[in-house]
Amino acid sequence: MEFNEKLQELRKSRSLTQEALAEALYVSRTAISKWESGRGYPSIDSLKAISRYFSITIDELICPEEIISAAEDEKRAFVGRSLSLICGALDILPAALWFMPVVGGGAEGPASAPLFGLTGVQPWIKAVFAALILLTVLNGLCGVIVSRLDRPAWDRHRRVTGLALSVIGCAVFIVTRQPYTGILYFSILVVKGILIIGMRKSALRFWH
Repeated sequence: MEFNEKLQELRKSRSLTQEALAEALYVSRTAISKWESGRGYPSIDSLKAISRYFSITIDELICPEEIISAAEDEKRAFVGRSLSLICGALDILPAALWFMPVVGGGAEGPASAPLFGLTGVQPWIKAVFAALILLTVLNGLCGVIVSRLDRPAWDRHRRVTGLALSVIGCAVFIVTRQPYTGILYFSILVVKGILIIGMRKSALRFWH
């Protein structure tokens, strides 16, 4: 009998709903549903909690092969959360452009100014700058929040969105001849790329 079947049997033997078991183990109902459907394994800490709650050993609960799979799932989740947290923090950095005098004001404006005090450029260009920076920062905040949740799909979505915003930011600021802001967005993009590649290689070494 596999782990997901054992967990269902143990839960039903005590006439527990998934919600009740989730509360007892301090996890989400979604986590219980995922484990019972065979779509993933609990973390090592959750396995210990399950074994204590049902008064059985971990060996009775899960076989060695499944423990390896559980460790892989935990490592994968850790990598995803770490990437989301770091990439989210990087996306928040452009918020400094509202206050740092690094945006060029064009021929009729100052050599550099913070975004909120920018003059000498067409209003729609300033609006594009503001919208791009705001979207990047909001995506970063969402990434930091999502990194604390057990939502791998959301993590991936935020990372992809952040990469897209970084690419768009590079293009927009380079085309509008804003070298400092373009360099900032390009640097963020490069760091994200290095982190994603590095963490994936590290995870692959762990799994193999």
